[in-house]
Amino acid sequence: MSPFPPPVAPAGAPALPSPTSETPADHTAEGPGQAELLAFVRRAAADTALVASLPLDPEGRTWLRLDGPGGSEAWLIGWPPGTGTGWHDHGGSYGAFATAAGSLREDALAHRVPTEGKTGTILELPEGVDRTRELSPNQGRAFGPHHVHQVLNTADHTHAVSVHAYYPPLPLMRRYSRSGQALRLEQIERPEDWQ
Repeated sequence: MSPFPPPVAPAGAPALPSPTSETPADHTAEGPGQAELLAFVRRAAADTALVASLPLDPEGRTWLRLDGPGGSEAWLIGWPPGTGTGWHDHGGSYGAFATAAGSLREDALAHRVPTEGKTGTILELPEGVDRTRELSPNQGRAFGPHHVHQVLNTADHTHAVSVHAYYPPLPLMRRYSRSGQALRLEQIERPEDWQ
């Protein structure tokens, strides 16, 4: 299973309009910038009607595809207690996410991971590269194109809901396993793998 939902929206799924003029104008000529994506996910996370429209499943994550700004890929995701993505990157896309309900923990690496390599490649991470943050409702973060992280709902009984946006739309994702300071490239997924 992909760490992100397949890019299909259920019939009748609500969609958010593109950002308004209130959105920061940090976009590049090719698409929205990190600040614009962060403003979008925060705005969407604060939309109580949108968040309430997401069906929640006690067993697995649920999602709706949203209309992101400037051709970005965006998702509203529901996280049952104890679920997470596993370690992954975004194939060179940059992005942002914000928590709409519950709380999510992000474990990230403050270290640029080489994007080349075959599955099975192992990278020894230096000490001190781990960063952890808790994101409560209306808290979010933006990240660059080399970001490697995992996102988790560590709650015992409470669903979390979040909004994610990426530009350019995810060309691929690399999934990793981690043991101590060793990060191993396990799988390279392309959009056709999760459609």
